[in-house]
Formats: sequence, structure tokens, C-alpha cells
Amino acid sequence: RDFKMAALNIVLLALFAIATAEVTPVPLVIWHGMGDSCCNPLSMGHITKMVEDKVPGIYVYSIEIGDSVTQDIENGFFMNVNTQVEMVCAKIRADPKLRNGFNAMGFSQGGQFLRAVQQRCGLGMRNLISVGGQHQGVFGFPRCPGANSTLCDEVRKLLDLGAYLSFVQEHLVQAEYWQDPFNLAKYRADCIFLPDINNENVKNATYKANLIKLNKFVMVMFGKDTMVQPKESEWFGFYKEGQDKQVYAMKDSPLYQEDWIGLKTLDAAGKLHFLVSDTDHLRFTEDWFYQNLLPFINGTKV
Repeated sequence: RDFKMAALNIVLLALFAIATAEVTPVPLVIWHGMGDSCCNPLSMGHITKMVEDKVPGIYVYSIEIGDSVTQDIENGFFMNVNTQVEMVCAKIRADPKLRNGFNAMGFSQGGQFLRAVQQRCGLGMRNLISVGGQHQGVFGFPRCPGANSTLCDEVRKLLDLGAYLSFVQEHLVQAEYWQDPFNLAKYRADCIFLPDINNENVKNATYKANLIKLNKFVMVMFGKDTMVQPKESEWFGFYKEGQDKQVYAMKDSPLYQEDWIGLKTLDAAGKLHFLVSDTDHLRFTEDWFYQNLLPFINGTKV
């Protein structure tokens, strides 16, 4: 009799665990963009609250690079991206609430940084939502976000000095995804971040294997973007070589056609999703967010 009771208790506990898991939302990891911080109540703090209000019980982890909001903002301009990605991989590994998988949402440059996290570390990311991420980089810096004009002036000075100089590459985030269509050879040789995660030189099989593990890869392009040049980079498009007017689409690139990082594989499986917000950079409305992005956060359970 004792054996039967013990067995019954085990079955009941197992059923309870299954039922609990089914109603536990998948956690969400957020990475902010340039000039922003993890917890600004007008930006990432507001996004966190919006998600928490609509998905009761969800755990939202908003990435902070550094020990303060000030450091977080500064590091978004001046800390080597490869170092940042390593730090975030370590933070995710150390968080027990993320061990069973998570969705990820990156805003602006946070989009390509979270892609790098998945490609390099493969930590159980399910859906990757890139909101205005520049996956083929940028060639232009027309508007600098954030309230600190001094930081923006420093960025422009360094880019003018030479985006591919080793000192600039080591210390300026935006130079690490600066793609010069007039000098692709130098870009591929000296840019220390973007050519690597796009498998433009060495074809890293791990990067591809990890990316195709995603359930969904969602890319938002802003139709009236005045910050990202070209805006088509948000969908893996970019300027054709040798000029900065004509733009190729993702499917016309060797990155897609030769499946360097797994985009063609993901596309064939119906896992790529392309969305447009007909606004300027990151200027979506709450209603648009709820209608278009929330389903990719709320539609999966642990």
C-alpha cells in the first residue's frame, strides 16, 4: 500500500509539474540600442512593463552592460562588441531562470548583438525578434540617438578618423558594423565583428548550426527610417558594391544564396518573418507592438 501511495504521489507531482510548465511563459531577454540603457522608464523600462502587463508571470531580463545606467549607455558606444557578447553569454548562462530557453528581442544594434549571442553561444534562444537591427551593418551616421551630444560627437570624430583603424575598431561599437560598399576588401579584412557573424571570411559551421535552431527569426524594418543607412539592412539588404544608392535584397546576396549563416535554411522552413513599421526608427506605437510583436513573445510556453 505504501508503495502504491508513493507511486501515486510521484504521478501527481509529475502531472503538477507538467501543468505548471504549460502555464509558465517563456522568459524574454531584451538588449537595448545605441544611446539607451537597460532600464530607462521611457524606453526599455516601458517595453518591459508592456510585456509584463500582457503576459502575466513572464520573466523579463533587460541586459545591462556595466554597473550603472551611465556605464551601460557609454558601453553601447565604446566597448568592444565581441567583449559585450561574451559578457551577455555569461550572464545568460548564470541565470537559472533562463536555463530552459528564452525568447530574445533586440532593439536597433541590440538586434545583431543578440544574433551573435545565439550564433556564438547557442544558449537555448527560441524566437529572435530584431527590431530595427542592422544585420548588414550601416554606411552613414545621420542621426545619433540619446541625450548625450558629447558621445555622439566623439563617435563621428572616430568614424571620420577611419572606421577600420585598429584603435577605432577596438573602441567604437558602430565601427564594428560599419560596411563600406566602396571598400569591401578592407571591411572584410579589418572590421572585427560584422564580417565574422555573417561568415563572410571563415565559414563557421557552429554559427550556422546555432542560428537554424531558432523557432522564428523576426525582423522589423522601419519604412521611414532616417537613422539607419540603408534601412534595408534591417532585412539583410545593403548597398550594391561600389556605390551607395542602389540596394540589393537579402535573397540576392551570397550570404543568403550560399546559406552562409542559415538564412536560406530558416526561410525554407518558414521560420523567417519580415515586418514593417511605417515609421521612423523605433517609433512604433504600443498598439503596433501588441499586434505584431507580442504573438512572438506570448505564443510559446516553457
